[in-house]
Amino acid sequence: MKKLLAIALCAGFAGNALAADKPLIFSTDGTYPPFSEMGSDGQMTGFDIDIGKALCEQMKRECRFEPIDWEGLIPALQTKKIDVILASMNDTPERRESIAFTDPYYSNPGLFVRAEGSKIEPTPEGVKGKVVGVLRASIFDNYVTAKFPDANIQRYTSQEEANQDALAGRVDLLFADKIVMEDGFLQRDEGKGFEIAGETNDPEYFGAGISIGVRKDDNALREELNAALKAIKENGAYKKVNDKYFKYDISGGTAK
Repeated sequence: MKKLLAIALCAGFAGNALAADKPLIFSTDGTYPPFSEMGSDGQMTGFDIDIGKALCEQMKRECRFEPIDWEGLIPALQTKKIDVILASMNDTPERRESIAFTDPYYSNPGLFVRAEGSKIEPTPEGVKGKVVGVLRASIFDNYVTAKFPDANIQRYTSQEEANQDALAGRVDLLFADKIVMEDGFLQRDEGKGFEIAGETNDPEYFGAGISIGVRKDDNALREELNAALKAIKENGAYKKVNDKYFKYDISGGTAK
């Protein structure tokens, strides 16, 4: 994203993670509805944003949100441009080599989507020579690269771009987070004419669940976030956010 937009999440100064007199900088890519997207008013909205607000309120920390392209999230965290990745990111062994993760805050399989009537199957034989659209550097990218060696894999900087190419007929099969595909595409007007082709939750690629990322040496912040996450699940704040976006509980049910 060309321009960073800072959004105040909540006020207050407390906590022992990082300097208490500095706001915590959260980040996501802002192109992953219903978890994060830019609203018509130019501000970010979505499940991840509201969970961030609830966590900051619970921790009594001043926080702000800065959207960054997906590929730049981990580098931005490592170079201390941001403090927290709250971006529907799966906790995988590969990513744990670079950063640390909190407990999962939700879990979700990957979903394959195709045009109605195309009959394309998400198998190595079914996608041979077909165009598969994925978010670049995501677990979905890793999965299709390993599993579909004969597919024409198109990698995008945002899920919205992949969806638009599918609408234009330039992508034969989309593969992304199930909730993003259902709530952010199939159930919207632009998703009419598309259908589910299959799903997977292969632990080799989907890891331990969708978690919040912090630097490896920020153990105090990780513990503070874990405590806040536990608290908002117990006091109803998490459910309030969940019910705003979904008709079912995603906290420990059935990625990126």
